[in-house]
Amino acid sequence: MSNTLSATSHIERRLQALGIELPQVAPPVAVYVPAIGSDNHVFTSGQLPFINGELQGRGKVGAGVSADDAKAYAATCAINALAAIKAQIGDLDRISQIIKVVGFVASDPAFTGQPGVINGASELLGEIFGEAGKHARSAVGVAVLPLDAPVEVEVTVELFPDSARPVGWTSAPLPTS
Repeated sequence: MSNTLSATSHIERRLQALGIELPQVAPPVAVYVPAIGSDNHVFTSGQLPFINGELQGRGKVGAGVSADDAKAYAATCAINALAAIKAQIGDLDRISQIIKVVGFVASDPAFTGQPGVINGASELLGEIFGEAGKHARSAVGVAVLPLDAPVEVEVTVELFPDSARPVGWTSAPLPTS
């Protein structure tokens, strides 16, 4: 099978249909890489909700940051994770399955809605990848995150072996609207 990419992959068309443009990968804030591959898996580092180099929101969910805003930030983290994965593998159509999402929510001690916040990432990955977007997940409340971010998300994906990826493979239908 050729490793030549189509002009626009299925997942790229799906992202366009959803109005999502993958950003440039944010430079690490410490000594690590944004994503790394091992065999047929790619693991991202924790992704923060950066848009155009600006952290979206600061503080704790339940004390200054609303759960709804934090859910949107989790979706932004997932978009940033996909950008890091794409930088690692070149073509998001190589993803056969989203394996696991780990979400960290900087939480006020009384806040217990971490799963709802991380649904922002999970729902978006489901919209993009369809059945292949279903994944295992952890949603963890923490006292503080780097740069005082309210949310951080890690994503692990499995890749098709080059010889196993079906010709014309698609993971989710394009939206009709």
